[in-house]
Amino acid sequence: MKKEKHVLVIFPHPDDEAFGVSGTISMHRAKGTPVTYACLTLGEMGRNLGNPPFATRESLPEIRRKELVKAAEAMGIEDLRMMGFRDKTIEFEDDDKMTALVSDLLEEIKPSLVISFYPGYSVHPDHEATARAVVRAMSKLNKEERPPLYAIAFSNHHEEEIGPPDVLIDVSEFAEQKKAAMYAHLSQTAWMLPEMEQKWANGDEDAWKWLTIERFWTYPFSD
Repeated sequence: MKKEKHVLVIFPHPDDEAFGVSGTISMHRAKGTPVTYACLTLGEMGRNLGNPPFATRESLPEIRRKELVKAAEAMGIEDLRMMGFRDKTIEFEDDDKMTALVSDLLEEIKPSLVISFYPGYSVHPDHEATARAVVRAMSKLNKEERPPLYAIAFSNHHEEEIGPPDVLIDVSEFAEQKKAAMYAHLSQTAWMLPEMEQKWANGDEDAWKWLTIERFWTYPFSD
C-alpha cells in the first residue's frame, strides 16, 4: 500500500476507531504518515461502566477521555482532536454546522485519505450522522482534489446492497497495537476482551480474521 501524505479519521465516539481501523492507523503511523483523529464526543452515554463496574455516570466522561488518549498513544496518533459534542446528540445537530466542521478539517489538513463510517450502513444514529456530514463535505470538493473515503459498514445485509469490501488491509503486523487500542477503552471493552483473547489463543479463524484484516468500502461519490 502506498504511503499516504496525511490521513484524517472522523468518528463520533471513543472506541469507534479501536475495533475497525486501529491496525490501519498503526500501519500508517509506522510509515511516518501523519494521522489526525477527530473524535466528535467523549462517549459519555456509553452503556458500559466497566466489568466489574468501575465508572459512574458522573465519572464516565473523564474516564473515556483518558481512555481515548491512551488508545491514541497505542496507535501512535499525535494529533488527537476532541471536538466537544455530546454523545447521542450528533443526529440532532444542524446539517450545515456538521458539514462545515468537516469542511474546515479538510481545508486545514488536506488529507490524502479520509476514514469514517458508510452512511446508511453503520447502525448507530451518531455513526450515521457523522457519515452523512463527511460525505456532504467531501462532495463539495472538486473531483480532482477529493481524497478517497475509506468507509466502514457493518449493518445487517450491507454486502447484499453495496457489495463486498473493495479494500482489505492486512494488519497482522500491528495486532498488538490493535489489542492495546481496544484494551485502552476498558470501560467499554472489559466485558468482551477475555472471550476474544480465548478465541485468539485457540486459533479461531473468524476471530483472527477480525483481528488481522480490516475491511473498507471506497465510497462511490456520484460525480
